[in-house]
Amino acid sequence: MSDIPGASAQPFQERTAHVVTLRGELDLLTAPALRARLDVLTAGPCPDLVLDLRPVSFIDCSGLGVLCRARNRVSARQGRLRLVTDGTSVRRVLRHTGMAGVFELLPGMPVGLADPPAVDTLDGAVL
Repeated sequence: MSDIPGASAQPFQERTAHVVTLRGELDLLTAPALRARLDVLTAGPCPDLVLDLRPVSFIDCSGLGVLCRARNRVSARQGRLRLVTDGTSVRRVLRHTGMAGVFELLPGMPVGLADPPAVDTLDGAVL
């Protein structure tokens, strides 16, 4: 305990980022399963979510809708959403829809998350 009035007993807050690697196509067929999983991951306070979109081969308006929903849920809960995309196809879709500035885009996995112990993988072919 601190002897300083108003000082917190715990001067730090530890947050764990959830990393989800998305593969294949994010479209009308895969959007419901992705939406359900992201709703679970964004349900609590201050969610920290990293979506690895590098293996995504296609994204349509349904997939974009799921990403926007996740962003809105994260923002409402004072959290953080990062999209990892090194290719031009996803970035091009975001740019052409006017949503490139809406998301925090990263060219690679953030330091410390490159090999996380538990990573969710959602494969478009399986969903």
